[in-house]
Amino acid sequence: MLHFKLILNVLGILLIAIGALMIVPLLFDLVYQNSSWLSFLISSMISISFGIALFLSTRGGNKQRLIMQDAFLLTSSSWILIALFGCIPFFLSDSNMNFTDSFFESISGVTTTGSSVIQNISDMSEGILIWRALLQWLGGVGIIVMALSILPVLQVGGMQVFRAESSDTTEKILPRTAQISTAVILIYCILTFSCFVLYWIFGMNAFDSFAHSMTTIATGGFSTKKTSIAFFDNAYIEYTSAIFMILSSLPILIYLKFSKKQFKSILKDTQVRTFLIIVLTGVFFVVLYLWLNNIKSLNDSIRYGFVNVTSIITGTGYTTDNYNLWGPFPIYLLFFGMFIGGCAGSTTCGIKVFRFQILFETFKNQIQKLLHPHGVFIPHYNHKKLENDVTTSVMSFFFVFILVFVAITLLLSMTNLDFVTSLSAAATSLANVGPGLGSTIGPDSTFYSLSISAKWILIISMLLGRLELFTILVLFLPAFWRK
Repeated sequence: MLHFKLILNVLGILLIAIGALMIVPLLFDLVYQNSSWLSFLISSMISISFGIALFLSTRGGNKQRLIMQDAFLLTSSSWILIALFGCIPFFLSDSNMNFTDSFFESISGVTTTGSSVIQNISDMSEGILIWRALLQWLGGVGIIVMALSILPVLQVGGMQVFRAESSDTTEKILPRTAQISTAVILIYCILTFSCFVLYWIFGMNAFDSFAHSMTTIATGGFSTKKTSIAFFDNAYIEYTSAIFMILSSLPILIYLKFSKKQFKSILKDTQVRTFLIIVLTGVFFVVLYLWLNNIKSLNDSIRYGFVNVTSIITGTGYTTDNYNLWGPFPIYLLFFGMFIGGCAGSTTCGIKVFRFQILFETFKNQIQKLLHPHGVFIPHYNHKKLENDVTTSVMSFFFVFILVFVAITLLLSMTNLDFVTSLSAAATSLANVGPGLGSTIGPDSTFYSLSISAKWILIISMLLGRLELFTILVLFLPAFWRK
């Protein structure tokens, strides 16, 4: 039986934390003398009031034992609730955003997608800009904790391959989450601060460095400028962003091993090696194409190719050039690159590299069985034997991902969007990347012109993609709600 008291108690604490966090953009608006500080004050009071009401009305709920259904419902409701209360400052500010646009911007931030409905970002107050960055930074932390402590136990999409022996039961989810969160937040803050310092050294002012460092490490891509990173026209800033996008796409616990000088175990991680090979291969072919076809000079080919390919594959969404003008090959490569994502246990989105590895191992195993019907072949991942439930879970994830992608594309086409826009919007929202293809939602545009129905389809798609599909879809099964 679901323990609603426990779930509501945790959600109450979460709302209090969100309300307290709103004080940061409030202070920025006060310092810059923007009237939007009042919207953050009201939003903070609303969030904290609701949080306290939930917490006090469910006292004693935290003594209940967490079961599988509780974990699914708590995870999904947490992200929805953060996005819902996170949209209040947008709605109450001077930006004249309606509820749909406010919620779209908020869910895009929390899911670290980076798609935006704001037409002219330079018109936004400093508080709003920092709040967008904070939402992505918070979402990045949340997805890491979820990937390390919750999804492996819930066996979502093959994540059980990362399950530690100390968290084999759902009763240990909350204590283990607390332990992991401490390490994750420390590493996350170190990466963010390092990125901030380098941005500042290479020419960004302190405000832009602070905002961009948060969205870079979260691989979210929200920028304080309409033209994204391209506004600064600084190769050092662009290369810094690309390097930190890659660092943020690695499993965050790798940095714990690094601190303990376990260098061999890092180099043996096949997921890390495969991810780096994919990124560098994509960059190589795009750079070669741009240079050989005289689209860019060699230096510009390396500069724009490295940053934009890295940005799209990692799902960050920063852009330094309009890749729609690069020709067919880079566009197709970037489109398919949207689906890849980074490593499990990082802030990145998409399908994740480890699933492609497991799928390839399963494929290789089937080919070997065809050639040698009586042979015994055991698939492996990261030097360990793969259990049947892992491969089945991964293949199920791929099937559902493709099914949902097709459904989202068809639904968007029903809102009178053209084929390229529908296809790329479905891809960029489900893979949580940010910009799409074409003139409507490309790197030089926003999602503002889309209809309300299209925006809500994309809101659902962003949430499904960020929570690994099954975490949300399982809630629609009647069996889930039975005792």
